[in-house]
Amino acid sequence: MSKLRTVLELLNLGSGYLEQQGCPTPRLDAEVLLCHVLNMDRVQLYVNFDRPLEVSEIDQYRYLIGWRGRRVPVSYLLGKREFYSKEFKVTRDVLIPRPETEILVEQAIKLVQPFIMPRVIDLGTGSGVIAVSLALQISEIQVLAADISSQALAVAQENATLLGVEEKITFLQSDLFQKIPNDKYHLICSNPPYIPTKDLSTLEPEVRLEPKIALDGGIDGLDFYRRIIAQAPEYLISGGHLVLEIGWDQGAKVIELGRTAGFVNCQIIPDYAGKDRVVTLTWK
Repeated sequence: MSKLRTVLELLNLGSGYLEQQGCPTPRLDAEVLLCHVLNMDRVQLYVNFDRPLEVSEIDQYRYLIGWRGRRVPVSYLLGKREFYSKEFKVTRDVLIPRPETEILVEQAIKLVQPFIMPRVIDLGTGSGVIAVSLALQISEIQVLAADISSQALAVAQENATLLGVEEKITFLQSDLFQKIPNDKYHLICSNPPYIPTKDLSTLEPEVRLEPKIALDGGIDGLDFYRRIIAQAPEYLISGGHLVLEIGWDQGAKVIELGRTAGFVNCQIIPDYAGKDRVVTLTWK
């Protein structure tokens, strides 16, 4: 039987173990996981430091801490992640949403707002955070969310239902544009795989547990940009936009691909650290 301990004692033990295992934010992770077990927020946790924990609570916490010590991402352990102020379901079948992707959503909203009843494609929708966020923010929008993974699409569909926008989104299993009907759209957006294959082995252990199919961008990380930029004009109205998330050092190369394909108004949008993060292109 587990020894009974207080909240503070368990937090100290958990964060100490995670620090030994090399987790980058051991105390935060220990607190978030214990909040999950106790169904508390962190403020409630702090005012209950002296509370003794029950055996079942200790066992559940030890289980989660053990997996976190093996560098399983916290979001996978909790089964959820906040994005654009909403809570989304995540599983190991999808990439964990990053705060930087909110910049893509912000740019997409800005560009699509002038259109009446805008039609949007979200390529490689994953957990659906981009498609669902756009559907939540724009009342008359219709989004076609495509992904090559049926497992990812199932997660995205569940998120759309949970957040009440399932009628605004059509989900389609497709390798980029492969099965998308040849029609015209006001905006195409994507957060494609952009990590060069040779760099995958150097990623943090947590990232290496995410789906490789959502990370591997080919030899130079630009395989998907070449394919998307080459095909997007067939699906965009004149004056339509292509919005892409990129790696921190890929801005100039993606802009060059866009200009060569005939796009205009090519811009790089930096992230909160001032690094390249999103490229916006307009079809002439």
